[in-house]
Amino acid sequence: MANELSKGQLVARGLLSQNPVFKLALSMCPAVGMSTSIKTGLMLGVAVLFVQVFSSLTISLFKNWIHPRIRIPTYTLTIATWVTVIDLVLSAAFPAAYAEMGIFIKLIVAFAIITMRLEMFACKETVSDSLFDAVGMGLGFMFGMVTIGFVRELLGSGMVFGYDLLGFKPLLFFILPCAGFFVVGLMMAFFNWIEAKYRDAREQKS
Repeated sequence: MANELSKGQLVARGLLSQNPVFKLALSMCPAVGMSTSIKTGLMLGVAVLFVQVFSSLTISLFKNWIHPRIRIPTYTLTIATWVTVIDLVLSAAFPAAYAEMGIFIKLIVAFAIITMRLEMFACKETVSDSLFDAVGMGLGFMFGMVTIGFVRELLGSGMVFGYDLLGFKPLLFFILPCAGFFVVGLMMAFFNWIEAKYRDAREQKS
């Protein structure tokens, strides 16, 4: 299937039609727990993009030497290695932001989106295709986290990146953990509506 898609389509697929958060509903724990602001969403998104890309490249490079019976443990060890790298980098370079994210960086090891792409794509496709697929999925996750963070930060505190845009706090509810499910649900509905409108428009033209 990857051979039928261009590199740009592989990236666009992760951002839109197979967005990990809004379309595939994967890794909902960080999408709900860490999306209270653009800053935290962006930082976690960067970390996931890094781990997704380098894990996919590693598995794609060594797929012919991975025995089928140990492929899942191999994926886990590979992801854990790259999570350790980004964990050390963030803790050293951005200690304040790292402290806000707490355990969520380490929990990237268990994020379903990364393991799924290794199993469904990287272990079967070329290094080049795996790279662009990983970039698309990583950017798609980052896009989801930043979008949710923007909505929750603006509606919950009236601020964006620490700047007071509204002058008041509209609904503190949006900062609470339960609001994450609410916002994610609305964004999923919005994406499905856009996709349906686009599909209907294409059918009318044809």
